[in-house]
Amino acid sequence: MKGRLAIKFGSPYSILCRTSTWIPNVSPCVRSAVSTPNIRHLHARATEYLPSNFPDWTDSQRSVREAISAICSRYTDDYWLERDTEHKFPWELYKDLAANGWLGICLPEKFGGSNLGISEAAVMLQTISESGAGMNGASSVHMNIFGLEPVAKFGTDKQKEQWLVPLIQGKERACFAVTEPNTGLDTLRLQSSARREGDHYILNGSKVFISTAQVAEKALILVRTTPLKDVKKPSQGLSLFYTNLDRSAVQIHEIPKMGRSAVDTNSLSFEEWKVPVEDLVGQEGDGFRMILHGMNAERILVGAEALGIGYAALRRACNYVGERVVFGNPVGKYQGIQHPLAECWMNLESARLVIYLAARLYDEGYVDGEYANAGKYLASEAAFKAAERAIMSHGGMGYAKEYHVERYMREAVLTRIAPVSGEMIKNYIGQRVLGLPKSY
Repeated sequence: MKGRLAIKFGSPYSILCRTSTWIPNVSPCVRSAVSTPNIRHLHARATEYLPSNFPDWTDSQRSVREAISAICSRYTDDYWLERDTEHKFPWELYKDLAANGWLGICLPEKFGGSNLGISEAAVMLQTISESGAGMNGASSVHMNIFGLEPVAKFGTDKQKEQWLVPLIQGKERACFAVTEPNTGLDTLRLQSSARREGDHYILNGSKVFISTAQVAEKALILVRTTPLKDVKKPSQGLSLFYTNLDRSAVQIHEIPKMGRSAVDTNSLSFEEWKVPVEDLVGQEGDGFRMILHGMNAERILVGAEALGIGYAALRRACNYVGERVVFGNPVGKYQGIQHPLAECWMNLESARLVIYLAARLYDEGYVDGEYANAGKYLASEAAFKAAERAIMSHGGMGYAKEYHVERYMREAVLTRIAPVSGEMIKNYIGQRVLGLPKSY
């Protein structure tokens, strides 16, 4: 068992006692959620700010929820609107989470992490997203949470000490470079290459949709070290490197996009990029197996982030329609408004149960991906529908940026696309669960 309850972060927000009745510098709504007993009667939970009374969560998950809520309550929707509009990286939240020890939630204690599970990490990212930060907030720390899992699992002790410690402390940032312009999800056909010359590898190629490359010092990159024609299986001959992002050899171009604009997305092109041999993770040619290890975790975490968007949108919608009076009544009294919102809550809760089942199974060593994939699909669809319904419930005001729900919908779209589309998830379920022929 991991040390789920031994959360040691060295700040007032590190361990929140279940009997606590006062937490300084926290809004009353968060303080109320923190001091609420584990078991209580359900009453308007969807309108609360970051409630922690989900009946299926463990004490460890609730502790993470409450501590992250205390931090996130400092960053309002207006903060996130400004960061999104101005395309500014949310350094304040990033540094706050780093200072309180959260960037290593899943990484080994030996290197400054907390050695908690994906179950707790999912709570952390859901909470950040649900606070109003959406994908802008979650993506700013997403790489720290799971990105260096291959290093933690397959790196040498020297590599772990050298790479994990500064990442956990927030002193270094990394980007994850796998996707390519001509291959997309067909990772086994990627064309970027590396050849060994003495004590270096020389990398050539391009990557696309690489988050945080504008602010990263390091890159975790997958390239082909053995040509495709020379391997028995396409999964062979791919190698993984964690190395300095050498901007003299790597050209980085930001991609203008629909949403999540506080966190950059980029194309990378590199020519004769010299990477030291000691920056190879694991064995040469074994890179694809190593990145597969983290794919289920990534789906779970993105699903949790989508849930956060959905619950945030639902909260704003419910609070708005409860106060907005038309024809002499709050519009939330009318079934045409109330029933679709009720459906949104049921969809989100259904997805949440699958996401956290998948997280628990992952932490227990389960390796198949049906629940991780299904949870990600259900959460992204539920989040989009909740955000869309929030806009419609606001009427014309839903189209205005000052009410924030349009931003939620733009960010919910991203969760339907990345890291894998709903169509590919259905292919997976069709083949692996239903036993149907491969369709592509």
